Amino acid sequence: MDDYLKAILELGGTDEAAVSTKALAERLAVRNASVTGMLQKLAAQRPLLVLYEKHHGVRLTAAGKRRAWELVRHHRLLELFLHDVLKYSWDEVHEEAERLEHFISERFEDRVAAILGDPETDPHGHVIPAKHEVGIFREEIVLPDWPLQVRAVISSVSDRNAASLRELERLGLLPGVALAVEKNSNSSLLVRVESCGESTRLDRDLANCILVAAS
Repeated sequence: MDDYLKAILELGGTDEAAVSTKALAERLAVRNASVTGMLQKLAAQRPLLVLYEKHHGVRLTAAGKRRAWELVRHHRLLELFLHDVLKYSWDEVHEEAERLEHFISERFEDRVAAILGDPETDPHGHVIPAKHEVGIFREEIVLPDWPLQVRAVISSVSDRNAASLRELERLGLLPGVALAVEKNSNSSLLVRVESCGESTRLDRDLANCILVAAS
């Protein structure tokens, strides 16, 4: 159930926006029928966590939004703890955090946050929401949508593909790195990394893992 709440949040199912059954099925890699069954189950929970109407999608209630953001906080704190304290590589932490995020107590959460110094971001550049608060989604743009020859800074990278993370690390394309897109074609992007002045070609799948913001 928690996975569904988090997926609805990440797909934009808050306030007036609704997420389709198809979008959830694709995000969670399950059948549409399985999504429908779980949404019906979620809609019967008390306190009410989601508002679901067949053929019209689903969105989170205030209670559902609080639980979803709590899970996001758990996940991102755990990723940083695994990376900084237990020395997991940044391509290993996502799957471990996915398994652990549902089970940690508030006391454990508080201890992790204290040990890490109440961090603001996880290893992939994602903002860690404050405890008991609704988080925010930063204004970021996937790299292929960024205008040519305009300086940008990598604000975060997708943590869902371990192979992509390893490649980004090899190329030095980490959060905080400044770059500019020199060429953008249907199959690839040519980007210039500011710190070394060198250009690197990225296929579009890898480029779509990079989110940038104005410097």
